[in-house]
Amino acid sequence: MAKNSVAGLLTSVNELFTTQKERDEAKREAVVDIPLSEIRDFPDHPFKVCMDEAMMEMAESVKQYGVLVPGMVRAKPEGGYEMVAGHRRKMASEIAQMETMPCLVRELTDDEAIIIMVDSNLQRETLLPSEKAFAYRMKLEAMKRQGQRTDLTSAPLEPKLFSRSNEELASQSPDSRAQIQRYIRLTHLIPSLLDMVDEGRIAMRPAVELSYLPEKEQEALFEIMGLEECTPSHVQAIKIRKFYEEGKLSEDVILSIMQEEKPNQKEQFRMPRERISKYFSPGTPAKTIEDTIIKALELYRKRQRSMER
Repeated sequence: MAKNSVAGLLTSVNELFTTQKERDEAKREAVVDIPLSEIRDFPDHPFKVCMDEAMMEMAESVKQYGVLVPGMVRAKPEGGYEMVAGHRRKMASEIAQMETMPCLVRELTDDEAIIIMVDSNLQRETLLPSEKAFAYRMKLEAMKRQGQRTDLTSAPLEPKLFSRSNEELASQSPDSRAQIQRYIRLTHLIPSLLDMVDEGRIAMRPAVELSYLPEKEQEALFEIMGLEECTPSHVQAIKIRKFYEEGKLSEDVILSIMQEEKPNQKEQFRMPRERISKYFSPGTPAKTIEDTIIKALELYRKRQRSMER
């Protein structure tokens, strides 16, 4: 009997002596308790896993009830596993001194793993601009690679392919295509400037303009900003970029632009971020922090007035 005939017969016999439910169960992914020591973090994971109050609350929950939602991992050829979704649950498990973590083990290509990793985190309420920036960039590059064709694709077709990837990414994300492109531009900023964007000290629009500057010019700008204790407005950032593109940008030009008085410029009250960081979750926008402080001061003033009566 031919090999294919035997295989077909075995399949038929299997279908005769098993129910559809049993066959579905066999195909379903099983949850496995995997030692934490065997799970490595995803390479270049763009989302920060912080030891904050929310993490401590999660660790306490894991200690009492265990990990209620399994993570997702993929097996590595050299042994062990790579975390795809569940980095925060993994850290909480480590803090809770658990030895294992329940996970789904799934066969995934590198690009499939990147897309799942990004999608499982993008819906979180509080994400830093830098986290979104690198996450969108990783997912877009993975989508472009998935869409490439090795048989018929030629150079003239590639721009259409990349444009389609941009559209697909926007349709799957909470941000518009234009906003996603702005976030991805942030990945070209030096770390010190990107940190200022995360802290709300540089707004998105001027940050995008500054991302077109080479590292050397960005470093010079950062130093001048520190000396002058100021940050560029959108108009100033456009000027700086224009001078660079015209080949006329120098440290003196940057200094001159940064010393310009901004329209409706008012004296600013500054407070070191570290003095209030413990009262807010990581990634809380500067405007939200400001509004919260104002409300707290208003309540304090009402209380003081009531005590004086």
